[in-house]
Amino acid sequence: MRNLKTSFLGLLLVFSAPATADGGDVPDTSTWYFHVDFEQMRTAEAGRSLYTWAVDEVFWDINEEAGVDLAKELDKLTAYSLPGQGPVFLFEGNISQTSRDRLMAFVAAEGDLAPLKSSGRSYYRLSDGSGSDGNGDAGNIELQFDSLQNESWVSMALDNKVLVTATEGQMQALLKNNGRIAGKRSHKGALLVLTAEKALLQAGVNSGELGGGDDSEPGWESNILRNTEQVAFLVAAAANKLAIEATLVTTEAEMAESLASVVRGLISLTAFSDDLDAEAVAMLQGTRIETKGKNLSISLAIDPDVLVATLSE
Repeated sequence: MRNLKTSFLGLLLVFSAPATADGGDVPDTSTWYFHVDFEQMRTAEAGRSLYTWAVDEVFWDINEEAGVDLAKELDKLTAYSLPGQGPVFLFEGNISQTSRDRLMAFVAAEGDLAPLKSSGRSYYRLSDGSGSDGNGDAGNIELQFDSLQNESWVSMALDNKVLVTATEGQMQALLKNNGRIAGKRSHKGALLVLTAEKALLQAGVNSGELGGGDDSEPGWESNILRNTEQVAFLVAAAANKLAIEATLVTTEAEMAESLASVVRGLISLTAFSDDLDAEAVAMLQGTRIETKGKNLSISLAIDPDVLVATLSE
């Protein structure tokens, strides 16, 4: 969760590929979730620049590292983490036999080739990626995602899908339900999920569950996160713009009003920067900031090229 590029790299290096899912399929008890629709990026006019950036900055690295052209094979990615269980990664796409063979080579180097069975479907156990020889060499493929800790579980038993989980119980539940643990939004405190018709990227976090950070994660000690219970984020295609929306559920209504005032002040100060052109200033000044009870919502429309330039810096 450190930044968008790091998240992509960490997730893709696991060689997962999801069951069909979107933000609405994320279990309501998740501590965080992340969903990106690469297929929508390719087809929506406003998403193409963002997709090109992903191909150049993320997929190219994966292709160089592992020889797998995920730009041609990956359509959707969903990841989430359940309390006490760790993360689940679900990817969907036209996964080639070459990619499946490489994943099996990784299983042979880092796990157990003897298949396990659940609901009549096969899955495999992976170790922590250190390798049997202690050098972590799995045919130049490296598993580098700290959240998976000591072991993980992988399955290619579902059509056009690969699942990777942190626990065996998660894998068994997903195989039983065709790769899904359906989300529900019916109870108080359920993880907040923003939705839109042409959503490209959705993410959210229960900041209270994550707790405070240390020196390696100073962001969680910020005044904003310290006074929020949940944060949700959405990027969607809207005509020739990208609609960006963020919602913060604060600890109390007064805090939502205070944070809204802070955001307005920051936007006002930034708009006077000599580094911004007229289009960027107009975009900032068009930002909508609303409060409703404990909720603070921030939304704006941004030119795709401006967002890509920001990500590339």
